[in-house]
Amino acid sequence: MYTGEIISLIVAVSWTVTAVCFEYAGKRIGALTLNIVRLMMSIIMLAIVLKLTTGHVVPWDAGQEAWKWLVLSGLVGDVFGDFCLFNSYLLIGSRFGQLTLAPPTATIAGYLFLGEKMGMYAFVGMLVCIVGIGLSIVGKSVTNNNRLGIQLPLKGVLYGIRAGVGQGLGLVLSKIGMNCYLDYNPPVSSLERFMLPFEATQIRAFAGVAGFFIILLLRGEVRKLLTALSDRPAMATSTVGTFFGPFAGVSLSLMAVQYTQAGVASTLMALTPIIILLPSKLIFHEKVTFRQILGAVLSVAGVALFFV
Repeated sequence: MYTGEIISLIVAVSWTVTAVCFEYAGKRIGALTLNIVRLMMSIIMLAIVLKLTTGHVVPWDAGQEAWKWLVLSGLVGDVFGDFCLFNSYLLIGSRFGQLTLAPPTATIAGYLFLGEKMGMYAFVGMLVCIVGIGLSIVGKSVTNNNRLGIQLPLKGVLYGIRAGVGQGLGLVLSKIGMNCYLDYNPPVSSLERFMLPFEATQIRAFAGVAGFFIILLLRGEVRKLLTALSDRPAMATSTVGTFFGPFAGVSLSLMAVQYTQAGVASTLMALTPIIILLPSKLIFHEKVTFRQILGAVLSVAGVALFFV
């Protein structure tokens, strides 16, 4: 009954792993280079899985409309959204980079493009979750010209906000693309339907690689990509992050929106800042405050409302 909600929670856990890995790798090889590396890795992983399950390595049979919407989703979600997200990781860390504009963006876009409407409990749950996540991020106010009241660089916060908008809109565009896929080429088996989000993720990844490579060429930083490939620690953590992020995480996020509204799925997937509190404490030795614990409790209460 709550398949989409449960998958969304799994995605939040998956993205916690990928956020920690990509924060480390991004600091070694840079956000732009990392984005190309992770998407290329995901295309290879997805090609292997698709070959074993569907018999083809690329979903050429998706149809022109599906490709159009999924490519657009990749440009909005992967190129714009993730580029901003990874830059926010470098400036304010993976825990703070997961800001909260993705859920309302997905909710509004889902209503405008898909006619999705959230029930009262789901809407209240979204608001409670956002407040909880906000409490876990906000710190004591400081008076400084280039810092907000959350003790973070303004540039990093703006990157996080843009990332949320890009990811929320990209999620809805992906759902439109998958709907077009189903209309053009309906799956004849449960396995084919199960693999649809993985095929959609690969199409998004192709668009992402193309978009990021164009940016790399315009910046004249192709040599950085070649240098990054010889950085073994960065490649190792990028591989782990890619498996839990662009491969499994993104695919499961697209699977989640097949079973529930985009706003609900996006809200539950936005719980990464709550889940990441423990690894941030253990790995990066960041202090966990009472305010953050209170935010975590509120977020859990908000999640509970989605299952009422």
